[in-house]
Amino acid sequence: MQAWRVAGEAMERLRREELRHLDAYRAIALLCGPADYHVPPRAPKPTSGLVEQQYWFKKAAGRE
Repeated sequence: MQAWRVAGEAMERLRREELRHLDAYRAIALLCGPADYHVPPRAPKPTSGLVEQQYWFKKAAGRE
């Protein structure tokens, strides 16, 4: 029982040390794969969508 308690404490110390030195960007890349935010589908759209939204609101209100 003593050996398990000592091993558990040592493993907890290792876990905390690994978490302290974790690189979040690398972890996300490992989970999700590499992502290039300059090409679709992750690239930003040329507009925010507000122009299209206003067009549809105007059309729905009958003021085209």
